[in-house]
Parts: sequence; C-alpha cells; structure tokens
Amino acid sequence: MRGNMTINSDDLLNSILASLDRIEHIESEDIPNIDLYMDQVTTFMDKKLKPSSRYPGEDKILTKTMINNYAKNNLLPPPVKKKYSKEHVLLLIFIYYYKGVLSINDIQTLLRPITEKYFKTGEDFNLESIYQEVFTMEKAEIETLKDDVARKYHTAQETFQNAPEETADFLKNFSFICALSYDVYVKKLIIEKIVDALAQKQAATDCPGKAESGKKKNNKGEKPEKENGGTEK
Repeated sequence: MRGNMTINSDDLLNSILASLDRIEHIESEDIPNIDLYMDQVTTFMDKKLKPSSRYPGEDKILTKTMINNYAKNNLLPPPVKKKYSKEHVLLLIFIYYYKGVLSINDIQTLLRPITEKYFKTGEDFNLESIYQEVFTMEKAEIETLKDDVARKYHTAQETFQNAPEETADFLKNFSFICALSYDVYVKKLIIEKIVDALAQKQAATDCPGKAESGKKKNNKGEKPEKENGGTEK
C-alpha cells in the first residue's frame, strides 16, 4: 500500500515539473506590429495566455473592463482613435503578471518610469527592448525553479513520518504547500520593499517637500502617505 502511494507522489512531482516546462511567455515578435481594437487585444491575450491559466475553459485573461480600469488608474496610456499599439500590449502583459502579487499603486510605481521614458519614443532602446531583456531570463529561471520545487517537495515528503497512514499523504502535501507559500510570502515582502524604495525616490523627484514631510512622519511612527491614487484590484 505504501509503495503505491510513493509512486503516486512521484507522479505528482513529475506532473508539476512537466507543467513548469510548458510555461511560455508571449514573444515580442508574436505581437502584431499594427494597432489593434480592444476586441482584438483581448482575443490575442486570451489565445496566448489562457492555456497556462488555472481554468482555461472559464478564465478570462483580459476584459474590456480591465483595460478601461488600467487606463483609468494610469497604468496604460490612452489608445489612439480607439486602437492599441504593440507597446500597449507589452504593458498589458507586464500588468497581467504583476496583478496577482502587487497592488495597483505598486504597479504604477514600477511602470510609470518605463512608460514615461520608453513608451513610443522612436528610439532603438524602447519598451520592446526592455520586454525582451527581462524575458531572456525565463529559461534559466524555470530550471532554477524546478530544482527548488523538487527540493522542497522531497523535504516535505520526509515530514509527518509518524502520522496515521490514512492522513500521511495529505499532511505531506500540506507541508509542501506551506513551504511553497512561505517562499511566495517572503519574495512578496522583498518586492514590496524594493517598490517602496522606488516610490520614495519618485516622490523625492516629483515633490521634494512632500517626500521630506513623509520621512518626518515616519520618524514619528506614522505611516507615509500613498503617493499614487488608484484602487487595489
């Protein structure tokens, strides 16, 4: 009985690692070089990203309401004559990956400098260059992630050795999920710390007096003001 459970456990790990191999991002050359209407943008994003979603038959990768909200919250420059450029699509891809872990305010902090400096500048180094640069790391990151997931999985399999047989497998999987969740939690804290530092620098540039006032409030134990408007998703 225990041997069969081990085989099933190995199958689970192999299935997880195989699913990581299937993760793909949208190549910049796959994005049309012509401007698209909103319906065309949502169709394109669904086609490219839906296969990796949790419920491919039900999940909506992007909707008209989402796009309008992103523009409303200054995450996305307005379309020209109701058409969205390739640069708009690149920003939407970044937003898609960020929105699961970051607030609207944090995404504003990250994307605002990029949009202001590199959106449709006509220069050789542009938004597409940035997109290509960061996603060249994907393959190496996936391999590193696979090693880390496998290590956490095998460590979790060594827990609850004295648990009743009928609950041992569940508890081992629970232990595995806890390890993965703590990893996500810590990385989210790191991301937020970096974003907060970026926001403080932006505030100092935009309004030095306000930034200095925020620092004084912090020294008194008060929370700083949020620099960006926006509502969290």
